[in-house]
Amino acid sequence: MQATAPMTAAPRIWEGEGSSRIPFWAYTDPDIYRRELDRFFYGRGHWAYVALDAELPEPGDYKLSHVGERSVIVVRDRDRSLHVVENRCAHRGVRFCQKPRGKARSFVCPYHQWTYKLNGDLAGLPFRQGVKKGDVTEGGMPADFDLKQHGLTKFRVATYNGLVFASLDVDAPPLEEYFGPEVMPWLNRIFDGRKLVIHGTSRQRIPGNWKLMMENIKDPYHPGLLHTWFVTFGLWRADQQSRMVMDAEGRHAVMISQRNAGGEAKAVTEGVTSFKKDMALNDHRLLDVVVEPWWNGPSVTMITLFPSVIIQQQVNSLSTRHIVPAGPGVFDFIWTHFGFEDDTPEMTRRRLRQANLFGPAGFVSADDGEVIEFSQAGFAQTGGQGETVCELDGRGIAPTPHMVTETLIRGMYGYWRKVMEI
Repeated sequence: MQATAPMTAAPRIWEGEGSSRIPFWAYTDPDIYRRELDRFFYGRGHWAYVALDAELPEPGDYKLSHVGERSVIVVRDRDRSLHVVENRCAHRGVRFCQKPRGKARSFVCPYHQWTYKLNGDLAGLPFRQGVKKGDVTEGGMPADFDLKQHGLTKFRVATYNGLVFASLDVDAPPLEEYFGPEVMPWLNRIFDGRKLVIHGTSRQRIPGNWKLMMENIKDPYHPGLLHTWFVTFGLWRADQQSRMVMDAEGRHAVMISQRNAGGEAKAVTEGVTSFKKDMALNDHRLLDVVVEPWWNGPSVTMITLFPSVIIQQQVNSLSTRHIVPAGPGVFDFIWTHFGFEDDTPEMTRRRLRQANLFGPAGFVSADDGEVIEFSQAGFAQTGGQGETVCELDGRGIAPTPHMVTETLIRGMYGYWRKVMEI
């Protein structure tokens, strides 16, 4: 019987120019997802967020993180430098580190006890010279076995005022160049050199494509419609002074807005089912907002640094949100809430209280996780056939002085198409 050749999937074609109509298969296709990992997380020219410097205060401190799907260890060495090494033994491929954070003098694989320095170099291994029995030596590694050739995979590390990034590209551009002059002032506004203090972390698994979370924080259209808290109490809605900023490539962006008094305003609340005119707080401390000097106007800045992190300043709440892809239709979302060493005790309590608006069970953010799950289900039910429509405020890509737009999403997918060569 003659064998038949295996069927291969037809190449994905994105019909038409521009990026205002996004094919559903961009969120569901396993081959597209693998190409994304290779090009955006492991490939040339990109930096992936892995930690805040303040999470590793002392020599030997480490935390597990991810670059794409690859588990990595972020560790502070004895000279206080930071390393990022892959959590995979060079001997038999064991993911050897299981504790999410801790302190170490070295890393030892439990399987065969290969031992690595904090910088990832192989320090030693059992029975390298074999076992001597009388005048006979049994086993051992070959004579040309070189410890230097069998260390852990090392990532290039770059830091910026407390943010830590990693890349497999030795020629990746400096972070300031990667983020671009349009975005840098908004990073500097939060990360201005003040020492950070970590208040806590939380994590959730969301059954949706990783890009949907990047989209969600590039989408000023939905907050005043989906989120009861935002539209009712004036945290984010279309009648506020706002602007949308993006870098020259369209990949990174900042959504900027200034809180107003909230309440009823027919232009933005009439017919909006999430607006609750008579909604009141039992604990007004949740919205005990204090204007901080460094705000210099905006009460909200949502920074998306493609492909892996969101930096949130929502009134007095500060956090990083790390996006960790775990398949075409699922990602882990890790929140790290922080403040500053010079915060008063009252401000620290305020930041912690306001963090309840956000995070996996947050009064606002729980909505986003759920609607992303609904989106992924919609894409999948037709096998990836169909397309989204992102044409609010036209089909072009440009910064805007308002939030009634989907320009930042179009910018991201314009960049996505170019790098993915689709």
